[in-house]
Amino acid sequence: MKASVTKTSLQLDDYLDLLNLAVSVGDEKWQKEIIRKLSYTYPVKTAAQMK
Repeated sequence: MKASVTKTSLQLDDYLDLLNLAVSVGDEKWQKEIIRKLSYTYPVKTAAQMK
């Protein structure tokens, strides 16, 4: 189970690195695509959902 958590963290880090690259080259379409993928893969949980 610990390996799975580590793998997920690396994937998230990779997406954030790609997003930083997209921002630095000014590619807004790519930024939106990465953000969409992140929001789908890592949805935000509200406080009520975390209980």
